Amino acid sequence: MAMKKLVNLNSNFMKIIKVVSFLILLMLIGCTKTNELQYIFSCKEAFFSNLETITDQKQSFKISLPKQWNTNFYTDELQSSIYTADTTKQLTKTILLDIALFSNRIEINELFKLKLEQENLAEKRIQKKAKEPIFLNKPSYFILAKGIKNKYNYQSLQLFIALNKKQSLIAKAEIYGDSLIEKRVCKAISLFNKILITEE
Repeated sequence: MAMKKLVNLNSNFMKIIKVVSFLILLMLIGCTKTNELQYIFSCKEAFFSNLETITDQKQSFKISLPKQWNTNFYTDELQSSIYTADTTKQLTKTILLDIALFSNRIEINELFKLKLEQENLAEKRIQKKAKEPIFLNKPSYFILAKGIKNKYNYQSLQLFIALNKKQSLIAKAEIYGDSLIEKRVCKAISLFNKILITEE
């Protein structure tokens, strides 16, 4: 009789362990959920340490960036931007980011895409990839193009986000050189994920 109770107790304990393990697994999957842009580029989340929240001068958006990065601001009637890079590294080992909120609407349609493609051709950039993901829960469009700038091979990732009828956000990353391109593109996307719109 005691042996039967012990077996039942063991069986119940094992069921509880399985349920708890399953719940932990679900939580871990939820925490590492990738967004559509990360999925398109097959990115794993890139982790940065020592982050600080930077707010643009018009207080329209925020982004968390590594503290050691050099950050500059620009603002005028139409835009407010944050330009940043890890200047402790060589140009061919870092990422340059430019995030700007504009006081005008963009419509992501065929004419818009054609205009961007023509701009790339004018700048002698070759378009490698372009898609319309959802980003920040908004319709968006990105282009990854490659070219040569200041005698360096470089990749340009431009992400256009239609925020509302009056505003748009453009997040750009420039990656120079030929080493670890995919990894640096994924790092840029991880930082783009840290953008928070504060005024809509």
